[in-house]
Amino acid sequence: MKKENDSKVTEFVLLGLSSSWELQLFLFLVFLLMYVAIVLGNLLIVVTVQADAHLLQSPMYYFLSYLSFIDLCLSCVTVPKMLGDFLQQGKVISFSGCLAQIYFLHFLGASEMFLLTVMAYDRYVAICHPLHYLTVMNRQLCFQLVFACWCGGFIHSITQVTLIIQLPFCGPNELDNFYCDVPQVIKLACMDTYVVEVLMVSNSGLLSLVCFLVLLFSYAVILITLRTRYRQGQSKALSTCASHLTVVSLIFVPCVFIYLRPFCSFPVDKVVSVFYTVVTPMLNPLIYTLRNADMKTAMKKLRKKSCGILLPC
Repeated sequence: MKKENDSKVTEFVLLGLSSSWELQLFLFLVFLLMYVAIVLGNLLIVVTVQADAHLLQSPMYYFLSYLSFIDLCLSCVTVPKMLGDFLQQGKVISFSGCLAQIYFLHFLGASEMFLLTVMAYDRYVAICHPLHYLTVMNRQLCFQLVFACWCGGFIHSITQVTLIIQLPFCGPNELDNFYCDVPQVIKLACMDTYVVEVLMVSNSGLLSLVCFLVLLFSYAVILITLRTRYRQGQSKALSTCASHLTVVSLIFVPCVFIYLRPFCSFPVDKVVSVFYTVVTPMLNPLIYTLRNADMKTAMKKLRKKSCGILLPC
């Protein structure tokens, strides 16, 4: 254990997903492939939307490109460090590196939650007030909503880091995870952390739960509206809402499980963490593109355009 003046912990030891060297090599290959899929999938969505003028003018795809950008950045916070740790015995992270990881994890995670709430509002206006959709969801409002999401993520994240940085760390320095997160770090503090835990649960847990409930209510209103008012175009709208609800569930259920409870450990915690930080960012591009005709058409156009510039196809 590395300490400064025998009182202050300056680095943490990450226990990771496994202590078996053979299993770590196998996990390295698996997560490397998943990371490549995350980068390529989300980057493809960002490039496709930005390259297609029709999609870029649509608020839904404007928000989708930002969602993919956040997923891309979110995976970069934890996965590269995890891949590097698979190839070495000593898995350590400095105290400042740990704080940075917590900051960016919660900054991007909270921004994504707020963005998903904005996307639900966008679908509500499009389906429940179609005649006023383009007037309400104008480009200026879209920009302001995205900016508000970033600001909300910053406020949430800086609050987390501010609470942690004031805690004294003078004893054990082993984190039972493959990255730094609030629940594991707080448990290592050399003081009674009950009040801090309550504040953290109020900050992260309630944020996740409230956003999740608002999203579920919004989509319930949308589905009721589709059932009672519209017949034409119902299939496409239902498909879009189903995609959004799937993504919402994949993101919010793990977050509610991790943060909306006292900071005690469960055997399944690491699995939930992997799902939230790796699996969900990998699945989001598939969910949004497999059943989306507009995205498929735009990707085909982008492919033909790229082929025309580089090689004859």
